[in-house]
Amino acid sequence: MEPRIIISGGGTGGHIFPAISIANAIKELRPEAEILFVGAEGRMEMQRVPDAGYKIIGLPVAGFDRKKLLNNFSVLVKLAKSLWMTRKIIKDFKPQVAVGVGGFASGPTLKAASKMGIPILIQEQNSFAGVTNKLLAKSASKICVAYEGMENFFPADKIILTGNPVRQNLLTHQANHDEAMRSFGFDVAKKTILIVGGSLGARTINDTMKAAFESIKENQDIQFIWQTGKIYIEEVEAFIKEKTGEEVKDHRVPSLPNLFITEFIKNMDDAYAAADLVISRAGAGSISEFCLLRKPVILVPSPNVAEDHQTKNALALVSKDAALYVKDSEAVYNLIPVALETVRDDEKLQNLSTNIATLALPDSANIIAKEVLKLIKA
Repeated sequence: MEPRIIISGGGTGGHIFPAISIANAIKELRPEAEILFVGAEGRMEMQRVPDAGYKIIGLPVAGFDRKKLLNNFSVLVKLAKSLWMTRKIIKDFKPQVAVGVGGFASGPTLKAASKMGIPILIQEQNSFAGVTNKLLAKSASKICVAYEGMENFFPADKIILTGNPVRQNLLTHQANHDEAMRSFGFDVAKKTILIVGGSLGARTINDTMKAAFESIKENQDIQFIWQTGKIYIEEVEAFIKEKTGEEVKDHRVPSLPNLFITEFIKNMDDAYAAADLVISRAGAGSISEFCLLRKPVILVPSPNVAEDHQTKNALALVSKDAALYVKDSEAVYNLIPVALETVRDDEKLQNLSTNIATLALPDSANIIAKEVLKLIKA
């Protein structure tokens, strides 16, 4: 009988890419496996998962508004409907195991699966466990984590230190530095900084780049790949036109050969290969990629995430001298000066690269996939 597995979660690339990596690893081990994703309606998993070749069903689930509690009545209604839907999905699909990767949909899906006697495995990506995973931990058979010390949140006998799965193409296709530089139209002899704000973009990082625009113009010996995020690209392009009088065309500004602007980077393997230094939020998935690829990074944790877990992720690296850290509230003034100083310091770049590599946990997706399949046999 073929394995039948539900994978649930999403909301951001940080949840979706690991989920797809786990699914791919399961299919590598058991090609006949039937895998169904359960996500949240209107979230990016509803596009990314089918693009990866898997079927997904969307739930009307949404996150709680912690600031305006009266707004949560509709959230509770959606949660109740989602629980009813997940029970039907499970009855129809008949999974032998359910996997949760975090995100709105994983709570109701794994809760329903557990109540129906199906073994569940949860994957906690952050160094500070989320509320949903802490609640699910009691009924979980296995808990796969990316950081040491997670006994503070979960039963120690259920924990497996696996690391976070990353996009497999980053590991299977190691891009050539010079070719990657040329793909961005850059001088291969100059240092390059990659600026990413996650799949949706980050307001603070974009505001920082705008505030540092004169510095970018003045430092032509340093090249910048600026990923704005989909919701900020028009605002950034309007800003560039106001400052230069030129349109952004094919990601370039004629008077600024050291700047490449894009809303989303599809070829992240090239972007990483080109970058001497990365500026990024401190999402768990991104950090795992930096560790595996030995990338020097300046982390700017988002203050708008549950339990401020990005700051905790960042400090876990900073404590080992494996990354630099700039507070979100100080980024507009400090981030680019720190980045320019760092990217010109070869010794510092090498130390950061060496130290972050020691934190890498390779083969995470395959390890988690094997644990998932063990639960089917249990």
